Amino acid sequence: MAQDRSNMMKYAGLATQWMVMLGGGVWLGYLLDHKIGWRVPLFTILFPLIALVVSLWQIIKEFNKK
Repeated sequence: MAQDRSNMMKYAGLATQWMVMLGGGVWLGYLLDHKIGWRVPLFTILFPLIALVVSLWQIIKEFNKK
């Protein structure tokens, strides 16, 4: 029972980290796009993709631990 709770907390932490990274990427990209004034929201698209790759790399690294 304690192991199930530990696993659930670990996955909840990873999900929270993923959402914070994606949200931060969107927010930062949105701010930069509006500051620069480009028509194409390049940073709003690019930063969440970078955050997604980094977070997936961290999740894969976490799951490969023994």
